[in-house]
Amino acid sequence: MKKVLVLGMLFLGVISINAQTKEELKAQKAEKQAIADKAQAEANAIQAKIDALPGWRTGAFGTIGGSLSGFNNWYAQDKPNNNSGNIGFTFNAFANLIEEKFFWRNALNTNLAWVKLDDKDNGTDADDSFEPTTDVFNLSSLYGRNLTKTLAVSGLLEYRTTLLNNFNDPGYLDVGVGATWTPIENLIVVIHPLNYNFVFADNDAVFDSSMGAKIVADYTRQLGAINFKTNLSAFQSYKSSDLSNWTWTNSFSYTLWKMIGVGFDFGLRNNKQEALNYALAQDPATATGFDDVDNDLQTYWTLGLSYKF
Repeated sequence: MKKVLVLGMLFLGVISINAQTKEELKAQKAEKQAIADKAQAEANAIQAKIDALPGWRTGAFGTIGGSLSGFNNWYAQDKPNNNSGNIGFTFNAFANLIEEKFFWRNALNTNLAWVKLDDKDNGTDADDSFEPTTDVFNLSSLYGRNLTKTLAVSGLLEYRTTLLNNFNDPGYLDVGVGATWTPIENLIVVIHPLNYNFVFADNDAVFDSSMGAKIVADYTRQLGAINFKTNLSAFQSYKSSDLSNWTWTNSFSYTLWKMIGVGFDFGLRNNKQEALNYALAQDPATATGFDDVDNDLQTYWTLGLSYKF
């Protein structure tokens, strides 16, 4: 009986010691966490002061997506013997010089993708290479002299084209002057009523340069593990609405582990000159002018792994 009592007391003592140790560890953790949170808040405040200093600000992030597959005698599908795959990536980068009296903002956006489908049972399907599908390239440079904290006179140079197919056919170069408004941090609104839209293309009968107004809105933000960028670039031609165009691109990435995460990009575009040029290439007899073409909304999207540079 005495042995039982002794063992019981020892057991209760062990539980009591473990309980006290667990509570002590929780208290120590809470204390350390409070210190860490305070230190992180101080570090964020210091970083905010650093970001507010004049000088260069640079950054980049992108998305990579792709898959490869091979089938042999997979009779449940229309092409039982095939090799297929798709590869795509986007890249967003900026280099901004922010000074007290002026700024110089430079940005690059690319979205490229390739796809292939090799039907091994089709003797005429001799091309088993990757073919370009998505092809977006945009480079811009904005310079401004500050009038107030939120308003500046500015000049913009923006170039848009494709890289993989038909480089600079068409290509668009906007050059103009006007004003830039920065109502909040990370938001840039460009309004240039004096802008010339140079269009480079082999088909001069469809593509035409003209004077017009340029509007750009860009919002780029990093919140912890999240990187986000949205950009709207629009040109309104004074010569004809058929020569107007706009492009809206969006990039989102979320870092899951170290520099790797998940990314999603999508874009919208409206360009009647490109729609007519495509229609003429498909069937010249049914598209003789801008009034004969359906200017459908152009879209693209990419989903895959992202890498934060």
